[in-house]
Amino acid sequence: MSDGKTAFQTQTDATPDQMDDLSLLLNRLTETNAVMNLVGPDSIPDFWNRHALDSAQLLDHAPDARTWADLGAGAGFPGVVLAILLKGRDDAHVWLIDSLGKRCRFLQSVVDELALPATVINGRAESQALEVDIVTARALAPMPKLLTYAQPYMDRGAQGLFLKGEKAETELQEAWASWTFEADLSVSRSDPRGCIVSVRSLHAR
Repeated sequence: MSDGKTAFQTQTDATPDQMDDLSLLLNRLTETNAVMNLVGPDSIPDFWNRHALDSAQLLDHAPDARTWADLGAGAGFPGVVLAILLKGRDDAHVWLIDSLGKRCRFLQSVVDELALPATVINGRAESQALEVDIVTARALAPMPKLLTYAQPYMDRGAQGLFLKGEKAETELQEAWASWTFEADLSVSRSDPRGCIVSVRSLHAR
């Protein structure tokens, strides 16, 4: 087992079955990325930290959440990783929403192969009428625009948990110009330059 894989399992207590599913996701990602740009190819060797742990850490911030919407699900981060880790839990479900058909076909193939508790939606993030516990996204848009996408979910009671990079505080300041909301920042476990932004009580100004 690679050092990255071992470290991931140690940090998350993932079961052997979950590790097998994540390993298959890595294999499918590697195969598909050779013909379609899902993630930067340089990031694949660091899959266990940069993609798997980065996604999995969201569960620490919402351990009781069962339903999630991943906006701009892309290659499946964080949504597919969350679905793998939630598989088998009562009422757990992840909606994987992406506007690009070829990315949705990739996501659907992984969901089907792993029998994940997930639904792939080919459509615009802000156009879905879903009630979920958590709305999340990674590398989709700066905070002011991201909150526009997330608002319909938060209006229905969701909390926002967003994976952000080192410009998170600047993006939040920009977002407060057009939105009122409460936000907390936590340092990312996968990269100390990144953070998880928790957003509640969102309203347009």
